[in-house]
Amino acid sequence: MPDFFSGLLAFAVYFTGAAGFCAIFCVVYTRVTRHDEFALIVATQSASAAIAFGGSLVGFAISLAAAIHHTGSIAEFAVWGVVALVTQIIAYGLARLAHPGLSQAIQENVLSAAIWVAAVSIAAGLLSAACMSP
Repeated sequence: MPDFFSGLLAFAVYFTGAAGFCAIFCVVYTRVTRHDEFALIVATQSASAAIAFGGSLVGFAISLAAAIHHTGSIAEFAVWGVVALVTQIIAYGLARLAHPGLSQAIQENVLSAAIWVAAVSIAAGLLSAACMSP
């Protein structure tokens, strides 16, 4: 039974850390983009904003899951969490570089732009997750 409780404690710590990282990611990501995701999603019910933002969050969560799986300590997890966050911000920057009017297109609810950002973000999350494995 002691193994169960230590496992439960580890779960709680990692899950809380991952939730905290997701919250930090949401704040940072919405500051980096030129459009207001929450206003677009909540006020105007923009599918494009929801797809782009959701895909970015999923890509980040994939990397966090790999960090949890492959690290041996909370400190290591925290470092890889920061790496995952930076990777997603770089991925967004590259997506914008390839599509200069990206924010405007998302504001105009252009689904192809949103799918592009989501795909780039998920691909970046998968690749960074694979790179975290020992």
